[in-house]
Formats: sequence, C-alpha cells, structure tokens
Amino acid sequence: MFTGIVEEVGTIRSVVSGGSSGEIAINARTVLENTKIGDSIAVNGVCLTVTKMTDGGFTADVMPETLRRSNLGRLHIGDRVNLERAMAADGRFGGHIVSGHIDGVGTVAEMKRESNAVWVKISADNDILRLIVEKGSIAIDGISLTVAEVTDKDFSVSIIPHTGSETTLLQKRIGDRVNLENDIVGKYVEKLLQPKSVPSKTESKITMEFLREHGF
Repeated sequence: MFTGIVEEVGTIRSVVSGGSSGEIAINARTVLENTKIGDSIAVNGVCLTVTKMTDGGFTADVMPETLRRSNLGRLHIGDRVNLERAMAADGRFGGHIVSGHIDGVGTVAEMKRESNAVWVKISADNDILRLIVEKGSIAIDGISLTVAEVTDKDFSVSIIPHTGSETTLLQKRIGDRVNLENDIVGKYVEKLLQPKSVPSKTESKITMEFLREHGF
C-alpha cells in the first residue's frame, strides 16, 4: 500500500521492450534506502516489484496488463518519474490509500496559474470520472491530490508550489497522458451497492403437483 506522497523523482536509465512486456531501470537514491529485491516501489503510481538493485538505482519488470493500463509503455531514457516506497507499518499516513493498481489513463487538457497555485485539468473516460467526487482524493501519476472540480468530461486539481517542485506533474505538457487511480473506498462502495447476480441453476423438479401428492 502507498500514500501518494512522492518521496523522490527518479530518471529512466533504460527501457527494454519484449513486445507486449518489458523491463525498466530507474536511477534513484532515496527510495533505495532499506529496499531489497522483492520490495514494491510505485513508479508514476504503478506498483512494481524490484528485481535488481545497483548503487544508483533499481530495475523492475513490467507486465502486459501494466502497459495497457498505464503510461509506462511511453517512457523513454531520461524521462523523470515519481517514486514512492510501500508504506511502512509505523509510517505516517500523509495522503490517502493508494494501491498502486492503475484504473486507467487521463490526458492533460489545461494548465492555468492562479496566484501561487497551478490548476491542472485532466480529461478522462466515464469509467474513471464516475468515481471521482469534488473534494475527494485521486492519485495522478502516484501523487495524492484533492479534486477541486469535476464535470462529465474532466476533473481539475490545484497544485501548490511544494507539490509542483517535488513531482513531475507540472512538467507535463498539454496532451500528455497520466496514470489515474480512483479512491479505493469509492470502488468498494460501488461494488457493494451493485445487485448481486444469481447464478443460473437447473430447473427444479419440485412442482405443485409433486407437493400435493406428498401431503404438502
């Protein structure tokens, strides 16, 4: 589990593509502390397993489903990515519950400065938008953010200077794609409120005539 509080911005060192899957190597420093092979690190909000470690970075495999659901397949050498280690049991919960399992991608539609903040508007599909609520939480490229506005086509967040300087979001350009993870609480609530489907069964041989014959 993650919190969406980015610890470090890393740099893509290499990208090895095997067709539908691949492997990425990332230069990093802070997230390597106390990390070992098999641990999880969120890369742009995507939970990846560390498979190799060096003095200046780590390597992770990327599955086909991850490439389909996220923007990792568009990364190139030199690109900067948001990094966060999995939350320690004794750590502070600074953001919101982030699983590192991306629901889909959105597109940067607009950036507009207002005083010391920057408004970022993200367009997304309805499957994403229907679970976004104003003043609720959303993870954008692994960054825990509060939704300021939401419409039937997009949603907006307001980025403070600290978030802007410590993450990659304000380095994005109009048209760039970002990873989105909805608040997991909303997803569970929606699932629980759906009518439970009853599996089809073979037709019962118990009839009214059968019951009368047996004294019912």
